[in-house]
Amino acid sequence: MINVGIIGFGYWGPNVARNFNASPEARLTAICDLRPQRRLVATTTYPFIKGYSDPSEVINDPEIDVVAVVTPVSSHYELARQALLNGKHVFVEKPFTMNSQQAQDLIDLAASRDLKIMVDHTFLFTGAVQKMKEIIEAGELGQPLCYDSVRINLGLFQHDVNVVWDLAPHDFSIMCHLIKDRPVAVSAQGVSHYNGDLEDVAYITVYFENPHLIAHFHLNWLSPVKIRRTIVSGNRKMLLWDDVAADEKVKIYDRGVELKIETSEEHVHNLLINYRIGDVYVPKLDATEALKKEVDYFIDCLNKNVEPFNNGQAGLMVVKLLEAANRSIAQKGQLVKLNE
Repeated sequence: MINVGIIGFGYWGPNVARNFNASPEARLTAICDLRPQRRLVATTTYPFIKGYSDPSEVINDPEIDVVAVVTPVSSHYELARQALLNGKHVFVEKPFTMNSQQAQDLIDLAASRDLKIMVDHTFLFTGAVQKMKEIIEAGELGQPLCYDSVRINLGLFQHDVNVVWDLAPHDFSIMCHLIKDRPVAVSAQGVSHYNGDLEDVAYITVYFENPHLIAHFHLNWLSPVKIRRTIVSGNRKMLLWDDVAADEKVKIYDRGVELKIETSEEHVHNLLINYRIGDVYVPKLDATEALKKEVDYFIDCLNKNVEPFNNGQAGLMVVKLLEAANRSIAQKGQLVKLNE
């Protein structure tokens, strides 16, 4: 049985606590929150736990095997670092850290102590993303050509991060999970209208080692409607994911473009473009709560001593993309290479 302590019982913490408590191979042991009223809610909901007011109490508790850090990103590095130094595995809310150096430090520390890091990229465990991964890896779409994502709504404005750091961690983690090609550069533009220096609208383009693949992201807190939509176009078929749809969230389109070059006797080349319009089908999706699957997967990885796919390296790549997007925005859209 793996004993779990949670630091942070605000918006997301109760969901993390509920799922660790429900996991048959885990035992919810302690919850820490600086606010007395939140500790009271925690200890009332789970009267068998220890209610701590100081994160160090969780980190130093000899009973605890895993520390879940569910706090603002500014505190992720120090809390996760102290937990690792005390021999605890860590589960860290996204984004992993405030910068890539912090992320690399945690990865190196965990490796030196044979400990596991899981970054809470919950969307990777949704039925929709898991089905999309299955379809893409099976080669049903063929070679991916472009990845287009829109995540927009009216608010919620954040006081400490811009729209990129608020919304893009979801989409970057999904893209990196679905697309095997490695991102190499980012170009981004963004504008702040109401939030000081924090951009509320951003457009990001990601380039890959494969020069024929491109990804684009539209992030916006100033939209009158909520849209969560991703399109992956391949050279065989195309895929649409509409996360706001009540049903039929994922659709596969047997559509594409076929090229034919005709050469006349006079050696004149004619490029003929044919459009293939075929069937559309809707795959069945697993409706199990994503966070439940993620928590169970993490516990299973710990029991089997297996590295999770949403580990520190996955979190680091997302942070590198976020950093590059912010740098590009500051440079009015200049291309920023990820290895710079």
